[in-house]
Amino acid sequence: MVNAPKRPASPQGGASRPPQQGGNRPPFRGGGNRPPFRGGRRDGRPAPKVIGVGGEKRDMSARTVEALQHAKQAGPVQFEVQGNPPKLKIYALGGLEEIGRNCTVFECGDDIVVVDGGLMFPEEGMPGIDYIIPNIACLKGKEKNIRGVIVSHGHLDHVGGLPFMMPRLGFPTIYTAPLTAGIIRNRQEEFGNAGQLKIQLVTGKSRIQLGRNFVFEPFHVNHNISDAFGTALYTPYGVILGTGDFKFDFTPADGDPADLIHIAGFGAKNVLMLMSDSTNATSPGHQISEKTVGDELKRAIEKAKGRVIIGTFSSMLTRMQQIFEIAEPLGRKVLLQGRSLLNNVELAHKLGYMKYKQGTIVEEDEFRRLPEGKAIVVCTGAQGESNASLMKIANREHRFLSIQQGDTVIFSSSVIPGNERTVQSLKDTLVRQGAKIVDNAMVDVHAGGHAKQEDLKLMLRLTKPRYLMPIHGNRFMLEAHADLAETVGVPRENIFVADNGQIVEFDKTGARLTAEYVPTEYVFVDGLGVGDVSEVVLRDRRELAEDGMIVVVCTIAKKTGDLVNADIISRGFIFQKDASGLLARTKDFVKKALKDNDPNSPAFDDYLKNKIRNEVGNFIFKETERRPMIMPVTIMV
Repeated sequence: MVNAPKRPASPQGGASRPPQQGGNRPPFRGGGNRPPFRGGRRDGRPAPKVIGVGGEKRDMSARTVEALQHAKQAGPVQFEVQGNPPKLKIYALGGLEEIGRNCTVFECGDDIVVVDGGLMFPEEGMPGIDYIIPNIACLKGKEKNIRGVIVSHGHLDHVGGLPFMMPRLGFPTIYTAPLTAGIIRNRQEEFGNAGQLKIQLVTGKSRIQLGRNFVFEPFHVNHNISDAFGTALYTPYGVILGTGDFKFDFTPADGDPADLIHIAGFGAKNVLMLMSDSTNATSPGHQISEKTVGDELKRAIEKAKGRVIIGTFSSMLTRMQQIFEIAEPLGRKVLLQGRSLLNNVELAHKLGYMKYKQGTIVEEDEFRRLPEGKAIVVCTGAQGESNASLMKIANREHRFLSIQQGDTVIFSSSVIPGNERTVQSLKDTLVRQGAKIVDNAMVDVHAGGHAKQEDLKLMLRLTKPRYLMPIHGNRFMLEAHADLAETVGVPRENIFVADNGQIVEFDKTGARLTAEYVPTEYVFVDGLGVGDVSEVVLRDRRELAEDGMIVVVCTIAKKTGDLVNADIISRGFIFQKDASGLLARTKDFVKKALKDNDPNSPAFDDYLKNKIRNEVGNFIFKETERRPMIMPVTIMV
């Protein structure tokens, strides 16, 4: 059994809580739709500007000071390992070299805990790929050792890979909060096996034993979706803290600020390592509050004379709540467009995370009858996704919506790295059709969900980790986070900037970033195919996209090996009607190249195809200085 550090009495004087064992014990008393973390709003109103601590009201600066004092109260941390525990190994299957695909594995003896299982959207050089998921090949054969999958929040970069991963992992128990659980179930239902999911809900007061070597405890953080939490894993070597995606928001739109006292409580104990979000490690200052976003959105909507079209992420449920609260006093009605958006709003409303008056959301027929000054459309597609609603509206491919003069289009989202060109093209198209654009570069109509530099420093000050492992970001973000940690006193040799799959190892002699890796190659999802598209296939697709293809169809006499006929077909290379001369010369070249063939030679068919591919390819390059894909087809007669 792990020697989990005892939790000190809370600042309010409460007694220490014993670890909660697994099983089907309900995660909180009282039933109903009570929020999973302290004091979350269910009445649709913004979170209060002041919060209660120990029975009195204090502003957030006082609470921050108190949390920092609480982290220091135990003095220097003593790192002692009891007994002779097995090695602790930590490695990421994604999220350390990209934005998305977040998945981290913890192994200690026979116990394995997986944190998150997200997807990553394809890059520009990945034609035809829907998304990319973590490679879980290293867990094959270890399924019975998986004590649980902890899911920190409901964004796709943390839950999107689960429908593909869970069957292959044997459906281990998922530990998560209610809203995230609903999102996971909805996605799994699309695959027809949601009934096999085993989900245990957790709260800010949960402590769950996971095998012999882990105890899991969540702690409340702010993000731009409800129910986000960080992960504390008690191990034989100390506490490993994972922030998940987080920020410190003193006036959030969806409940309480981050539980600084709880976080500081870990700093008074043996915090072995902090694994902290690095997405905004290059951005100075603090992340702006959701309250600021709500105020700017309200001003933008009040100023608009015509229809307002708002593009956002389907999982930005806090933003949706703000839009409803703005629309109702103004007498505006809201039309939702996008299947994922509709599903998430319905789920959040059902679970009590979202409140709006009857009639605020309208259907298509009623929307058509609305005056232009009373209409709001909320849709997906602010990243320029080709099949999303906003792109269809811009391209006039939507069933009934199109841009008209006087429309205001608000981009209430940040641009995912790599999508800048697509989003700019979308904005250009909208402006050409008469829309006015409002985005985050103009006013604060979006707040990122990730801590900036000052918040990252605060997390380090509160938790006082012996080691730091930056996570969730490209390499330059991780390195920036490492540099930042040095400024607050973390020794450089105690900072592990790892690659995907690189193992961080702990034993009685200390900690180290090893040279050992587990496989983390991309697993591509293309339609119903999972992992059946390789880098070779992608390379072929890129070649087809760049230079097209030429199909050389040769009819060969089986007995003599002579060429009977040759046809040349071009696709994506040149327009055949305009290049009849080049194709005719290519046909003549094929006839000359295939003279004097011996049909009795070994592998005659393969020999012919290789000869056509090489010689026709060289001929085309000399003629055009382009390299289309050459596809030979031989027919024996």
